[in-house]
Amino acid sequence: MNVLTSDVQNPLVMMCNRAALMGLTIASAVLLSGCSRPTAPPEPVRAVKVITVGAAPLTSQIEYTGEVRARHESRLGFRVGGKLMQRSVDVGQRVRAGQLLAQLDATDLRLGADAARAQVAAARTNRDLADADFQRFAALRAQNFISAAELQRRRAALDAAQAQLDAAQAQLAALQNQSGYASLLADAAGVVTTVLAEPGQVLAAGTPVLQLAHDGARDVVFAVPEDKVGALAVGSAVQMRSWPDGQSSVAHVREVAASADPVTRTFTVRATLPAGVAPPLGSTVAVVPQSVQRAGAPLIKLPTSALRQEGQTTAVWVLEAGSMTVRSQAVQVLTADGNDVVIGTGLVPGMQVVTAGVHVLAPGQKVTLYVPKLPLAQSNKAQAAMESKASVGPSGAVSTASTAPAAQ
Repeated sequence: MNVLTSDVQNPLVMMCNRAALMGLTIASAVLLSGCSRPTAPPEPVRAVKVITVGAAPLTSQIEYTGEVRARHESRLGFRVGGKLMQRSVDVGQRVRAGQLLAQLDATDLRLGADAARAQVAAARTNRDLADADFQRFAALRAQNFISAAELQRRRAALDAAQAQLDAAQAQLAALQNQSGYASLLADAAGVVTTVLAEPGQVLAAGTPVLQLAHDGARDVVFAVPEDKVGALAVGSAVQMRSWPDGQSSVAHVREVAASADPVTRTFTVRATLPAGVAPPLGSTVAVVPQSVQRAGAPLIKLPTSALRQEGQTTAVWVLEAGSMTVRSQAVQVLTADGNDVVIGTGLVPGMQVVTAGVHVLAPGQKVTLYVPKLPLAQSNKAQAAMESKASVGPSGAVSTASTAPAAQ
C-alpha cells in the first residue's frame, strides 16, 4: 500500500517541481528585462546660424561724450550789492533782449541819489554866489577901487565853487546809475539755463544770479586726454551722433584749450555744429574725432556668441557643408573690436562658423541651416503666390488656376 502511494505521488511531485522551476525562470527573465538600460534616442538635428569667415580691417575708434552748449553764455549779476527782492524768470524760460530778469531792493540807492541831488543844489548855490561876487569885484576893479590881487582871489573862489558843483553832479549821476543797476536786464535773447540766487538773498556786487544761453550757433563741448589733444587741430572734423534719435552730423573743431583742467587733467575742445543742426541745450552726444581713428591690417573677426570654452582653450564650431555636421576648432583670440573678437590663428577665410546655439552641439552632430520664420501675413501671401499661377484663356482673359493638390 505504501509502495502504491509513493509511486502515485512521485509524478505529482515532479510536476510541481517543474512548474516552480518554470515560474522562477519567468520571474528572473522579467526582472532582468526591467533592469536593462533603454536604447538611447537618436541625436536631434539642430538648426544653427552660421557666418562665412572673411578678413576685415581692425579699426581703432575712439568715442567721447560731449554736451551741446550755446556758443555764447552769460553769467548775469548785479553791478551793485543789495537784497534780492524779485526774480522774474525760471530755468528753461526764453527771454528777449532787455527783459527784466531780477530786481534788488533799491531803497538805499534812491536815498543816496536824493542826497547827491541835494548836494548838487547846494554846490550850485555856492557857485552862483561866488559868480556874483566875482562880477561885483570885477566892476570895482574896472574903477580901480580894488587891487588886482583881490579880484584874483574872487576868481579862485568862483573856480572852486564851480569844481564843487561839477563833483556833486558827477556823484549824482553815479548814484542815479546805481539806482538803475538794481534792475537786472537780459543782454541778449536766449534761454535761462541756471538759476544761482533766490529772492531774499543778500548779494554782493557781481555775484551771479542766473546763466543765460544766447540764441544762435551751438557748440559740442567734450574733453580729451593729453595723448590725444595733439591730433585735434582747429578746423578738423568730428563725427557727432545724437543719443536720443541717433542722427549723425559733422562738426568742426573751433577751439582747443591751451591748458589742462586742474581736476580732470583733460583738455576741453569745442566743435561748431553745422547750420540747421540744433539739438536741445544740455543734451548728450557721442563724438568721434576723425583725426584720431586708425585702421589696421585685415584680420578675421567673429561675434562673441560664436566662442565657447573647451578646457583651457577657446574653440568654435565649424560647419562641414558636405556632411552637414559640425566639428570643434580651437582658435586664438587676440583682442576685442567693438562687439566682435579678433581671431589670430585657427581659421581661414571661407570657413563657415556657427554663431548661435554653440553650447548644445556635439562633435559630428547633424545640423541644418536656420531659416527665419516669416510673419503670418507674409507667410500666407507667399503660400498663395506659390499655390496659384496666372493663365490666359482662349478669349484673352487672364484666369488664375490653383496648383494645390485636390482633397482626397
